[in-house]
Amino acid sequence: MSNYIGSHQPRVLLKLKQVMERTGLSRSSIYNKLDAKCPHYDPEFPRQVSIGASSVAWVESEVEEWIESCIKKREESVRGR
Repeated sequence: MSNYIGSHQPRVLLKLKQVMERTGLSRSSIYNKLDAKCPHYDPEFPRQVSIGASSVAWVESEVEEWIESCIKKREESVRGR
């Protein structure tokens, strides 16, 4: 199995602490965004990947795409005023 995508960029997995640092979200906020029963659920937030019996991680590129989509939404809302 290859760990490369597209133009031979390696896939990188981020642990929860790294996702928290990149997004500025707390642990509970991240898990609330993943919980469909929660009012803060975000279907666009990247899903975690199981990497062991009790360990998960997030795909770095998916986290970065989510951050970019937040910035784009902000810019679109500013333009729409």
